[in-house]
Amino acid sequence: MRTLGMALANLVRQWRLINDERLKPLGLTQSRWITLTHLQREEGIQQHQLARRVGVESPSLVRTLDGLEQLGLVERRPCANDRRGKTVHLTPAIQPLLSEMEVVLDHTRRQVLEGLSDAELAEFERMVNHIGGNLQKLSEQLGEKEGK
Repeated sequence: MRTLGMALANLVRQWRLINDERLKPLGLTQSRWITLTHLQREEGIQQHQLARRVGVESPSLVRTLDGLEQLGLVERRPCANDRRGKTVHLTPAIQPLLSEMEVVLDHTRRQVLEGLSDAELAEFERMVNHIGGNLQKLSEQLGEKEGK
């Protein structure tokens, strides 16, 4: 029997694979579209924080950002409060690509969630947020133990 965590991980993996295949015609790899999705939500984020949110090590993110920067889609700027850090920003040139990307992601989202009522989706979102809050607390507790 699979655990809930394994089942959720499998759903995320399958969903990402479908998005990945559908976004290839736009020239987007999984690392690129996931990075861009996070930047849409939190532009100007520090590079190391972005790596954590995307779920990759900093060197992997650097390679992704290098490619996006060469295409003129993102830019890195010095961080105002950390002279060693960089913040990552979307450029105006990316807007058409983001629009196309969102159409593809929204289409997949609608297909994946097909057959679920608004009430079911709201309850599922509530549960996911609750679990996420619990995981955040555990993460913070682990961080406190490591700092000791």
